Amino acid sequence: MTNPYTTPPMPPSVSGPAPKWARKRYVLPALAPAFMTGIGAGASGQDTETTDEKPAAAEPRPTVTVTATATATAPAEEPEPAPTVTVTKRVKVTRTVTAEPAAGSGSDDTGSADVYYANCSEARAAGAAPILRGEPGYDSHLDRDNDGVACDA
Repeated sequence: MTNPYTTPPMPPSVSGPAPKWARKRYVLPALAPAFMTGIGAGASGQDTETTDEKPAAAEPRPTVTVTATATATAPAEEPEPAPTVTVTKRVKVTRTVTAEPAAGSGSDDTGSADVYYANCSEARAAGAAPILRGEPGYDSHLDRDNDGVACDA
């Protein structure tokens, strides 16, 4: 009767002789622990020299004993929290505005070159943000994404 839990062997005509690696499947894993044991045994005796001398008789020697004593201390009190400090910073916003030319004076100058904002915070504080390209106060350094709208975000 055959064992139902194993696969039946293949006839030699179908599979041929067993390959050489199939035999190594059992031999190599068995050799690995023996090899490691040999290395460990060989390395353990390298620092000792063998002599024919007999060891000297054991002599009594003083024994050193270390004793540690623990002392309980009271838990440290938690320090009081530091007072909160509030700092107020004042920012000066400057806006340059020119007077509009009188009607009929014949000047086509809009005065856009006289309005300048160093950054978008100044433009927002002056109520001019967002500034479209061509409007007074628009400058390319205020338009980060170069879409024609300065201080838009």
